Amino acid sequence: MSNSLIYQYPPLFSGVLIQRYQRFFADIQLDSGEVITAHCPNTGPMTGVCVVGSPVMVSKSSNPKRKLAYTWELIQVNDNQQPTWVGVNTALPNQVVKLALAKYLFPSLGSYLQIKGEVPYGADKKSRIDFLLTGNDTDKPIYLEVKNTTWTNGKIAVFPDTETARGQKHLRELMTLLPQSRSVMLYFINRGDCDKFAPGDTVDPKYGQLLRQAVEMGLEVLPCIFEVTPVGISYRGLAECVF
Repeated sequence: MSNSLIYQYPPLFSGVLIQRYQRFFADIQLDSGEVITAHCPNTGPMTGVCVVGSPVMVSKSSNPKRKLAYTWELIQVNDNQQPTWVGVNTALPNQVVKLALAKYLFPSLGSYLQIKGEVPYGADKKSRIDFLLTGNDTDKPIYLEVKNTTWTNGKIAVFPDTETARGQKHLRELMTLLPQSRSVMLYFINRGDCDKFAPGDTVDPKYGQLLRQAVEMGLEVLPCIFEVTPVGISYRGLAECVF
């Protein structure tokens, strides 16, 4: 377990969420009083965390060619009787995991010599695995998929937060790699107030069924808790699987 900072945010600006719309846009009132429209880098429903009136943090790009200068990075929730920052930017989990892999922060993966990203795999080679780790003790390649996780039931982190045909497909494809390879599903718990993990059976029972089937076949599940603050992101360790 490590609490050292893996990723550091650029300078962030505080504000309050007014509304999110058309998935990619969020109107935010900054502390200065200015109302801005920020890019929302999260295509999902953001179930349970997209609450109007909540404190948020945004970054600002210096690129004059961008249509929207601001990017929505964080939102603060109070699900467990304590203010908790939740990561909004779904482009970051893979970046953070890559940095964590380079530091060997996940002991259960063992040793590996090479980290490759976005490697084609599957029967038709049309899918891409987030990370392929090779050169390990057992000579079995490790196929590792990352899923951003922000929905909770109390202190239980839950994935998915909506029906996901894509997520179901990933589980099926990871199962086909067993036992010749190691298949790993890493759930990136993008908030620090959870200590358990479970599949979102209420919104996608098929996903839960496939996940349990995959685990029986040998899929490894890493529900990784990440502490998120306006300064940066650190790794807290593994949540307990409760399914």
